[in-house]
Amino acid sequence: MNLREALRAGAREIYANKFRSALSFTAVSVGVASLLYTMAQTRGMQEALEKNLELMGPGRMTVEKKRNYVSKGLSQGLTYGDALALRRELPDLFMVEPQSTTYPKLVLGRASVNSVRTDGATSQFRRRDWVYRLRGRFLNEWDVEHRARVAVMVEPAIWIKKPFWAKFWGQDNPYDLFAKRRDLLGAQIRLDDSVFTVVGVLTPPPRDKDPRWDSWNTPNALVPITAYQQRLAGNEMNPDSVDEIRIDTGSERTLASRRRQIEAILKRRHRGEEDFEIKDQREEIETEMETMRKYVKAGLALGVVALLAGGIGIMNVTLATIFARVREIGIRRAIGASRADILAQFLLEAAMLGAAGGVAGVGLGLGGVKWLSGLGGSRDLAEVTWTQCAEGIVLAAIISAAFALVPAYRASRLDPVEALKAE
Repeated sequence: MNLREALRAGAREIYANKFRSALSFTAVSVGVASLLYTMAQTRGMQEALEKNLELMGPGRMTVEKKRNYVSKGLSQGLTYGDALALRRELPDLFMVEPQSTTYPKLVLGRASVNSVRTDGATSQFRRRDWVYRLRGRFLNEWDVEHRARVAVMVEPAIWIKKPFWAKFWGQDNPYDLFAKRRDLLGAQIRLDDSVFTVVGVLTPPPRDKDPRWDSWNTPNALVPITAYQQRLAGNEMNPDSVDEIRIDTGSERTLASRRRQIEAILKRRHRGEEDFEIKDQREEIETEMETMRKYVKAGLALGVVALLAGGIGIMNVTLATIFARVREIGIRRAIGASRADILAQFLLEAAMLGAAGGVAGVGLGLGGVKWLSGLGGSRDLAEVTWTQCAEGIVLAAIISAAFALVPAYRASRLDPVEALKAE
């Protein structure tokens, strides 16, 4: 029996028992779909991690105020002076960026918006995580040194393909100003009781294409850190205080040594009080990614279990088929079919059944990935490649044939005379 005849016979048998065949490869199709989704998510996570690490820099860390720390009264806390000291004593650091955040009321003409996120920053804000298009100019060192009352506004991020949940999600407060097509460049705005001139407007990338890990953590307005401390710090006990200092050493190799130097400088300035903590942002992101990988592995395990369940189903179907076709097997053996022919016939039928389940699983997986990408943007899911689809179909066929091997072997070992006597 040649391969073409075996394939034709297998196709005839599958077509003759359409309902049974469909039931038997359902689990296989679910398994293949799960595997495709898992591969898309894994690849998407890896791409997102690589893009984000490239943006944030190779030697990135953040100095923050230590939570729930009770001061001994020796330290002034984390200050802008600390950032200046780090720049002065470690001039080779690629970035030392102090930042503070508040939520003042913004007034523009007759329009007013409550709780606009405003960050105090310096010109070094541009050195990392820069994904913006700039109109006008950004903050410069002169602005910081002279406490200039200038501001850079950040436009709202749009969606290329808006997910369904975003329709129920209210816009951030300053979106109304841009929605009315106001050109804020050069405008006078009031933040609480202080007037600032808008010297620049930043346009971020679309939300579903933003490569930053914390794209949600984007300010609505940026002002010089010194002007922020003088006019927007509010009731801070120490007006020189900052919320955090973002640092990039410029090289991953220098991360550990620079971290020890930064810690020593800050301990000296804080008179021995460890009221700060240094966090390696790369480690934090990789830790979060590891947590996500655990969920991916769980999805992978479910896909494998579904494939195994499908294989067991096909094995049962093959056994039932053999019992129903014992006489046919006897006739074929009597007219010259070898044991290898019988074995090949049933293995090919099982493989064809598995491949059919694989094709259905590919369709289900592609549809699922597309649907889920539409639900939550496309940041976490990469496109499924044709190679992955082919691999899924081949894997389904191999697993199905493997599970059918024992029943097929039993069929090939049937005695022709006894098989011909079967009713």
